[in-house]
Amino acid sequence: VGASLFASNIGSGHFIGLAGSGAAAGIGAIAYEWNGMLMVLLLGWLFLPIYISSGVTTMPEYLQRRFGGKRTHLSLAVFFSAFLQVDMYAGALFIQLALQWNIYLAIVLLLVITALYTVAGGLAAVIYTDAAQTAIMLAGALTLMGFSFVEVGGWGALMEGYSQAVPLVRVPNSTCGIPREDAFHIFRDPVNSDLPWPGVIIGMSIPSMWYWCSDQVIVQRSLAAKNLSHAKGGSLLASYLKILPFFAVMLPGMISRILYTDEVACADPDLCNQICGNSVGCSDIAYAKLVMELLPSGLRGLMMAVMIAALMSSLTSIFNSSSTIFTLDLWKSFRSEASEWELMIVGRVFVLVLVVVSVLWIPVVQASQGGQLFIYIQSISTYLQPPISIIFLMGCFWKRANEKGAFWGLVIGLAVGCLRMLLDFIYPTPPCYEEDTRPGVLKYVHYLYFSILLSVITLSVVVVVSLATEEPTPEQVKHLSGSFNTKSLALPQINSLRRNHAAPLDVIKAFQICMKNSPILKKKGKQHIYL
Repeated sequence: VGASLFASNIGSGHFIGLAGSGAAAGIGAIAYEWNGMLMVLLLGWLFLPIYISSGVTTMPEYLQRRFGGKRTHLSLAVFFSAFLQVDMYAGALFIQLALQWNIYLAIVLLLVITALYTVAGGLAAVIYTDAAQTAIMLAGALTLMGFSFVEVGGWGALMEGYSQAVPLVRVPNSTCGIPREDAFHIFRDPVNSDLPWPGVIIGMSIPSMWYWCSDQVIVQRSLAAKNLSHAKGGSLLASYLKILPFFAVMLPGMISRILYTDEVACADPDLCNQICGNSVGCSDIAYAKLVMELLPSGLRGLMMAVMIAALMSSLTSIFNSSSTIFTLDLWKSFRSEASEWELMIVGRVFVLVLVVVSVLWIPVVQASQGGQLFIYIQSISTYLQPPISIIFLMGCFWKRANEKGAFWGLVIGLAVGCLRMLLDFIYPTPPCYEEDTRPGVLKYVHYLYFSILLSVITLSVVVVVSLATEEPTPEQVKHLSGSFNTKSLALPQINSLRRNHAAPLDVIKAFQICMKNSPILKKKGKQHIYL
């Protein structure tokens, strides 16, 4: 479970995007990874016990049972599969650089291979494959890290060389191609920097909570654990593994800028277009460039396997979770009598539609956020995820939250977030050689600060509307909100307690509760129960 959590999170978007952000702007973006270390522990210790006691299989299903009605969980089910295009673009970018293929041909090939074993094997195949791919990813990435540090001359040479990695061809009288002065700072200026520190601490945590604690792709792995103890152990392992991307991905990306400055840090639009086909910048080729130039043939093949493994791991997770949500939460709500065969076919067709939309969206990804894929992912997250984080937080830990409050909080929050996202696409961040003429809401309100603002708006709507309308029924709160208790344990969990050597009193208490509540168990007598 821990390996699958890590592999589902660390896709090719990380290898391409995180290394690219390191090359472009230093270590600041690693705060996203280290924030996730805390959030995955919150999943295991706070959220997961509630999900297990509620007996749900998907996150929209949890909202449907917690709040009642259909509109909240249906509107959310549509949202859950929005980031497929990012991983597809990242993997295809690597194959394009390695094999000189057309980027769309590379995408189609990857999708065909991935879809074949996802469709054939289901969730079990995905999780076991994730575990194997985690070992391959870590071995390959750590090997490349060793080669990179040897080539650059160690940590001191990295610190010194990065600040001097300025390309020869630059746009005159501009900041293009000049490394940031705060490149080795995680907590940066709260007003003028690319990642202001108050936004890193608060604004970053709210979307991160959605991803780690209520995203179907992640939670589905934990719900597949044999019991709660295994799920907590998986969270703990995933948290430890999250330390590694800094050393295995981001620092090699920074080294790539030092070794191949004119290509990775190109600062002239025409030249960038020749190098990587993207006039905004080529920092996202940093990791792939390192692989192709630095490693000998055999190890280059290993790293290609690593990149493909990372991509396929992310795509399989999204394929599986997307089809599960669409069939169980959307399709079955309209066709309650649908057969298993029909649900399977509908799930496969939905994945194909998702893929087509994602391929058409790739040109937008290429041009966004100054060519930094990782920052594009995070900025989109901060426009859409905070309202959902607040809904789950209120649903899990505030018993007074009701369906009307959740629905209107979600609708208004997503509407405000989509408006900001639309403005971002209409008025993209200008290149370093142009004056920033964007509207003030884009120019002066950083997307991490906007995340805080959006969370406050959503929270206010949920609280005000919930308090102004009727209370939830007892059925909507029992086992679905508040802390986890022994009364919600079913027999499988009791067996798990025994297998995992839980304290004898816990087991006895759980048996007593089952005996008290079950007529069948009462008839069979105390001796049978004890056995």
